[in-house]
Amino acid sequence: MRVLIAADHGGYELKTQLAELMRKEGHDVVDLGAHSYDAGDDYPDFALAVADGVARGDGERGVIVCGSGVGAAVAANKVRGVRAALCHDTYSARQGVEHDDLNVLCLGGRIVGSALAEELLHAFLGAKFSGEERHKRRLAKVLAAEARLAAS
Repeated sequence: MRVLIAADHGGYELKTQLAELMRKEGHDVVDLGAHSYDAGDDYPDFALAVADGVARGDGERGVIVCGSGVGAAVAANKVRGVRAALCHDTYSARQGVEHDDLNVLCLGGRIVGSALAEELLHAFLGAKFSGEERHKRRLAKVLAAEARLAAS
């Protein structure tokens, strides 16, 4: 799977570990930065790089790591076509894809340890949208709301 990944200073170390893990597991990983630690960088720059790339189809999924993961999720969800969520448990990471067609996972580099982050990543990347009628119906409502907002 082609996965876009990025992080600000708060998630830099964890992003580096997760990118290496995904590569070892055979994923095509595109690292959109930060490429070095910079305490003065800003999470929206990295979150939007991943979100824009996922929206364009440059990658099937995206992973963003910032200090808490909250800012990354807020910023990424401003991009049409992106469904980003902050996940701290494997159920949400898997179910978010299966039911809600989640395409960007947000993590808090200061919140989750590397072992849990790896489990979250595996749950997210291993899941597929169910395509069940109720899930498609609900997703259509979300996409309709997104289109209304874009038109206004």
